[in-house]
Amino acid sequence: MVYNKSIKALALAASAFAAFSATSAMAEDAAPKDFTVTGSVGLVSDYRFRGVSQSDRRAAIQGGATVTHKSGVYASFWGSNLAGWGQFGGSNMELDLIAGYSKAVGPVTVDAGLTWYMYPGGSTITDFAEPYVKVSGAVGPVSLLAGVAYAPKQAALGNYSNTPYSKGQAQDNTYVWADGSYVVPNVKVKLKSHLGYSKGNPGLGPNGTSVTPTGSYMDWSLGAERTFGPITLGISYIDTDISTTKAAYLQPNFSVQGGSRAGQSIAGGTTVLSLTAAF
Repeated sequence: MVYNKSIKALALAASAFAAFSATSAMAEDAAPKDFTVTGSVGLVSDYRFRGVSQSDRRAAIQGGATVTHKSGVYASFWGSNLAGWGQFGGSNMELDLIAGYSKAVGPVTVDAGLTWYMYPGGSTITDFAEPYVKVSGAVGPVSLLAGVAYAPKQAALGNYSNTPYSKGQAQDNTYVWADGSYVVPNVKVKLKSHLGYSKGNPGLGPNGTSVTPTGSYMDWSLGAERTFGPITLGISYIDTDISTTKAAYLQPNFSVQGGSRAGQSIAGGTTVLSLTAAF
């Protein structure tokens, strides 16, 4: 009897604790949160930055996280492995530190901030800062975004391909882009498009790369993705208008280094597959 009473008492205590926990969780969910944290980790078959491969047309692991305050201020980081293109050195990793402010203004959202591109342990003069402004909104079922990123004159963006090494050499860079997306009803597949234009250093920088390797060029992509809970599967076709002739003076940097694809352009059209998990 004592045993049965103990069991009943424990059961009642457990039920009470569960009810209290559920009530507390509901109260926490109902209460406004000052900060929210989101993030993702993923695998892509090729890391393309503005149309140009940063992973030697090979796979890359990528991930990051963002902390957002209810005021609209946010801070985030994002990283990816690198290969091939130039000599970043160190851990051959890109680490982006980002801070900005986003606010709804009527039917659109304005987002302004700054990205600091870092290459931990890499070659001398590789890091650079790039402020940006983005405006997004919807026209019916279509989501649209337009943005401009302007990196002021910095040594990491300078042209060192045909000039003596000098810490005083610096150039700027401009990138303008537009994105569009549409979710197909019922099947819940998101169709995506991107068009970008780069203008800046017409040559190789101090680490053997360049944000705008041919001075100016366009990149574009068309793709689709489908989300299953926290998992998103994606496929995109990415290309640029950088021809073999335009890229000739950038060789051998501007081609795949070794393997069965050796010599292929790292800016040529390709299909990129992605698998991403959000949290």
